[in-house]
Amino acid sequence: ASAYSAYASFAVVICLAVLGVVFGKNVWFWVLFSIIHVVASLGLSTQIYYMGRFKIDLGIFRRIAIVLYTDYIQQCSRPMYMDRMILLVVGNLVNWSFAIFGLVYRPRDFASYMLGIFICNLLLYLAFYVIMKLRSSEKLLPFPLFCIVATAVVWAAALYFFFQNPSSWEETPAESREKNRPCILLGFFDDHDIWHFLSAAALFFSFLGLLTLDDDLDSVPRNKIPVF
Repeated sequence: ASAYSAYASFAVVICLAVLGVVFGKNVWFWVLFSIIHVVASLGLSTQIYYMGRFKIDLGIFRRIAIVLYTDYIQQCSRPMYMDRMILLVVGNLVNWSFAIFGLVYRPRDFASYMLGIFICNLLLYLAFYVIMKLRSSEKLLPFPLFCIVATAVVWAAALYFFFQNPSSWEETPAESREKNRPCILLGFFDDHDIWHFLSAAALFFSFLGLLTLDDDLDSVPRNKIPVF
């Protein structure tokens, strides 16, 4: 994706987050957001399945329908990339579960709901890449493996502190202060501060792991590297 597309995506996410905070109790907002979430999941899954060769534009749904008809209904054939299809189906089920949960329960803290979606998809992508790498008979070097383990451990610790809820922006300052707890790190930092420290470390290990996952392919000719 180009830089323009990346920044446009960030802008859309920020707008949705602001709208969610303002209209989070409106059922029609949740209907619209769930539709956008599901459609985006399907579009990105299609792009990943066809390794970036499937153009995303207004005609994408027509092309998806043609592929489904010719490959599965007309010929009754198996998917061309079975491993990738299974993993993407699992990822879509997770995202659809988020969409259904939001539509049914309409959580008050929309920002945390969005954060959960992004964290879950980051971990899903990391798992997808690792599994596809192993299925392609590639190796995991010790350092990327350490980063993956550190990612899982630090994210678990970060989420533990995140769910302690020592404050709430949805309540008045006086009501929010009633949830405050003693500072547990150096007598100065509370649970929420530790969440920020640990989540930053978890993001660092997540992206460092993705950056170094293919270090075992440094000496492999480019035309012999499997594409997934």
